[in-house]
Amino acid sequence: MKRNLFYKIFFSYLVIICISFFLLDLFMRSEIKEVLTSQIETELLSYAKLIDMTSPGKASEQVKQIAKISDSRITLIDARGKVFADSEKDFRLLENHLNRPEVQEARLKGSGKSVRFSNSLGIDMLYVAVVARDGKNITDYIRLARPLHDVQNIIDKVYQYILMTIFIVAIIALVIALFFSYRLYEPINTMKQFTEKLRRGEPVGSIILGTSDETRTLADNINYLVEELRDKIRVVNEEKSKLMTAFTNMNEGILIINGQDLIEFISPVLSNMLAVHYDDVTGKTLMEAFRNIDLQKAFQEFKEKRVNISREITLGDIEPVILSISISFVHGPPDEQKTMIVFHDVTRLKKLEQIRMDFVANVTHEIKTPLTAIIGYLETIKSGVINNVEETKKFIDIILKQAERLNRLVEDLLTISNIEMKEMILNFENVSLSAAVKNVISLVEAKADSKKISIICDLPDNVFQIRADRDKFTQIFVNILDNAIKFTHEGGQISINAEPTSDFVVVSVTDNGIGVSKDDVGRLGERFYRADKSRSRDLGGTGLGLSIVKHLMIAHGGRMEIKSQLGKGTKVSLFFPVQKV
Repeated sequence: MKRNLFYKIFFSYLVIICISFFLLDLFMRSEIKEVLTSQIETELLSYAKLIDMTSPGKASEQVKQIAKISDSRITLIDARGKVFADSEKDFRLLENHLNRPEVQEARLKGSGKSVRFSNSLGIDMLYVAVVARDGKNITDYIRLARPLHDVQNIIDKVYQYILMTIFIVAIIALVIALFFSYRLYEPINTMKQFTEKLRRGEPVGSIILGTSDETRTLADNINYLVEELRDKIRVVNEEKSKLMTAFTNMNEGILIINGQDLIEFISPVLSNMLAVHYDDVTGKTLMEAFRNIDLQKAFQEFKEKRVNISREITLGDIEPVILSISISFVHGPPDEQKTMIVFHDVTRLKKLEQIRMDFVANVTHEIKTPLTAIIGYLETIKSGVINNVEETKKFIDIILKQAERLNRLVEDLLTISNIEMKEMILNFENVSLSAAVKNVISLVEAKADSKKISIICDLPDNVFQIRADRDKFTQIFVNILDNAIKFTHEGGQISINAEPTSDFVVVSVTDNGIGVSKDDVGRLGERFYRADKSRSRDLGGTGLGLSIVKHLMIAHGGRMEIKSQLGKGTKVSLFFPVQKV
């Protein structure tokens, strides 16, 4: 099969040679037979005329000698067709020969001939007859017959020479055909192997042929096209590399849809963006891939109106991703109309926007409550309705309490703002964990005693040292212990312990207070978030304590983790970087 073209060329030459010899045999055999038969006919006619000149009557006595000389069978026939002499058979036994074809032809034309198959000899016989006249009247017929086996022998002999010649010529022709077939096949085979390597992506150089005909021109054209193809592939790969680099580094995800509404390409950014919610979406329609009605409606509207469409959609149910999408055409050939959808993840922006709105609402509410109380009591005092000095002092105490609450709120907001703006300067030093915690306990001990809450500090002296800002460390633990005391029932217990890990010292503050639900635990570090809003406000909290702790721990290179169970208590774990003595 590999040399299919070679065999085609070679056998084409072979068929041409065979057809040539067949036509040669077809025309030559009949021509040779006709020529030889004509020579014999002429010879026999000559002998017949000689017999006619010597008189058939006299010749009948010497018919056998004449037959031997002429190498033929001689039959003498009278005008009525009766045989009166024959060189081979007894003439008395022979039938009338007047109706023989050669005799009839001779009667009409003066001479006649006929070729018939002899059953006795099993070979064709040539019969020649001439008439003998006495004036205008026919007196006799002289017929000579000779078998044509001599003709066949000559033809066979000629054919022996012809076949030998044909064989020699055929061998030479086949060698020449083989040579030219190979010369034609080899350049084409070289180009075939070259293009197969090119198709498989194997490294190839150029086609080098030793020919100077059209195959050389074809090879040069292929080399030129290959170079052009390499240049175009290089340019395409460079453009693809640039495009993929842009797609990878940009924040937006890209989706390409072909003319059959099937997803053809998805950028790595979008793939990572959707990995949690969806499998491979390539080759699917938008509805099959995302099962999102809003996205499908936006795409259908884009196809109908054929103008750029921008929408905001939500993908996923468990952890929804909010995406801003922009749908537009991809410029290309008219018969390859494609659509590009750009996805921009705005989930974090939406959450931040919601946090901002909640923050503004909470700040407004937190400020408005004490301000309303302050303004109300001041207006009451100003109106002069209260004449009792003790009652006035009571109102002033409430006003001062609300003003202090506003002041704490402003200070906490400033603290968080300074941390987030990185304007807070931390003075890190080696701090003894045990001594620093005991110092904080002394600051909140009175408040704990008022509720008969015991604080158990299970920290060995001078074992753990951490790198921390001493004042901010105090602020962290004051907020944690203050919260623990607030939300622990009278007679409750708060325990403090620590354990080292490879990178951190983990300080845990555990209480057996009211605890919080599982849904609220994840939000305990948010600004103004209170698990029990009414009770927290009654206890005087601003809702910023745990948020401040969270940010201060991040500033220390650590983190805060909270575990809680409603009605059973809360455990706050603080991770400080290790500093061992």
